[in-house]
Amino acid sequence: MGIATVNPATGETLRTYEAHSPEEVERRIAAAHEAYRQYRTTSFAERARLMRAAATLLDEDTDDIARTMTVEMGKPLVAARAEAAKCAKAMRWYARNAEELLADEHPAESDVQDSGADIARVHYRPLGPILAVMPWNFPLWQVIRFAAPALMAGNTGLLKHASNVPRTALYLGDLFRRAGYPEGCFQALLIGARDVEGVLRDPRVVAATLTGSEPAGRAVAAVAGDEVKKTVLELGGSDPFVVMPSADIVAAVKTAVTARVQNNGQSCIAAKRFIVHQDVYDDFSERFTAAMNALTVGNPLDESTDVGPLATEQGRAELEALVDDAVRLGATVLCGGHRPEEPGLRDGWYYRPTVLTGITPRMRIHQEETFGPVATVYPVSDIEEAVTVANDSPFGLSSNVWTRSPEDVAFFVRDLEAGGVFVNGMTASHPALPFGGIKRSGYGRELSGHGIREFCNATTVWQRA
Repeated sequence: MGIATVNPATGETLRTYEAHSPEEVERRIAAAHEAYRQYRTTSFAERARLMRAAATLLDEDTDDIARTMTVEMGKPLVAARAEAAKCAKAMRWYARNAEELLADEHPAESDVQDSGADIARVHYRPLGPILAVMPWNFPLWQVIRFAAPALMAGNTGLLKHASNVPRTALYLGDLFRRAGYPEGCFQALLIGARDVEGVLRDPRVVAATLTGSEPAGRAVAAVAGDEVKKTVLELGGSDPFVVMPSADIVAAVKTAVTARVQNNGQSCIAAKRFIVHQDVYDDFSERFTAAMNALTVGNPLDESTDVGPLATEQGRAELEALVDDAVRLGATVLCGGHRPEEPGLRDGWYYRPTVLTGITPRMRIHQEETFGPVATVYPVSDIEEAVTVANDSPFGLSSNVWTRSPEDVAFFVRDLEAGGVFVNGMTASHPALPFGGIKRSGYGRELSGHGIREFCNATTVWQRA
């Protein structure tokens, strides 16, 4: 099993890691279980102190951990620094708000009198050790957005990170230890995908959260269902970006480019399908194509780089297959559609920013997620067709709408099948807002009060005086 840091800009294997033995995995599960028994009784004030200490350490480590992320999975260094800052922000947000988010709920006396209770309330309690199966594309943020609320709720965490980001995984395990958390509160497991089932079936592991592919989500959900354990799944996305006639086209184009190539195009919530009203289609598509074509592809450690390499060679091959299938079936390439030809980019897993039009339902790219800097553009005749095309996807993570019409906004908010509708802006996750999808994009929510309560026992307390 390969657990290794491989630089996607060069294809060079920088370091390999030994997987944890079954004995070491057992030791870490036992430590998580034992830590939970004590940690669950700590006060919110103490948990907040520890979380703020971890955030401070992360701030101090930003340059080092950003470089680690860039070398392991290829995101531009500027984006890696921003990811670290976002994580520290979320950690402080939960440290500040967790106690209020998990405060007891008191129904109105008139609503519970006929139950025979003098006092009734809902009390939130932690569940225990939670298994987190996390992806490589946002190797710090995906973990922190689980870990911060889970730890603030009184749970403990076991992290099975993607096998191509082991240095980031080990850093995260060490971060919470250095912050002063009790031994076992948050630990990384260096194991392969085939070993996840054994961890999830362990009776001391009470629930799981997964961000990743649909097949991975199905596998974890099947095991958890068999064990009757709670899961939260955030899977793929093929988010629509709808542009209506009243939109600010210049702003829409600028945001569209960022929304498509953020993280080198490897983001579940990246806009991927650009659905444009025919009245502004030519203007938008010409501006959008020119802007995509002008992006600088290069070494992600160079701060002038806009788009770095894809994280894995397999990922690039899968993206190429989707583009090749579309072109074979009649799609038109407006820009890109191939690997870079510059000598300095030939060894890495680079792919040119690409815009395709003429997409039909026969093409795989119409239904499958494009995990890389490839955009598809669709002309539509009216708002009803825009919604129909937007919803013609097995995914429902988020969506973007550009319009100045309040009537348009109301229509899209009502009818788009997605976990979020972002109007005149780009989809982004924020600690104060729930994040998650519907359909094959998964279920459950991360972040906000919804996220912290996912792994809590909502306990009914009924009492007579």
